[in-house]
Amino acid sequence: MLKIAINNRLLTILLISVLLLLIPLMAMQFTDEVNWDLADFVVAGILLLSTGLTGEFILKNVAQIKYRIAILTALFFVLIIIWVELAVGIFGSPFSGH
Repeated sequence: MLKIAINNRLLTILLISVLLLLIPLMAMQFTDEVNWDLADFVVAGILLLSTGLTGEFILKNVAQIKYRIAILTALFFVLIIIWVELAVGIFGSPFSGH
């Protein structure tokens, strides 16, 4: 029973990642403003999956709810900062989108 629950969570993480990646894929069909190539999808997929799997690890291994919330909030903000840096380059790193 536990193995089925773990597989369902991992499947949910994978499904959410794929659904989020479908947003730019669909947008590319209707506008020229969204122009992703295969590398963009791979990097975004890695970011989404690694964040989801790290979140799952935190949920399984951190006992106190206040620490879970704090760590998951920090994880979410790290994802957003990396995503925005790769998209538009708010910090001007060599990995920025400019």
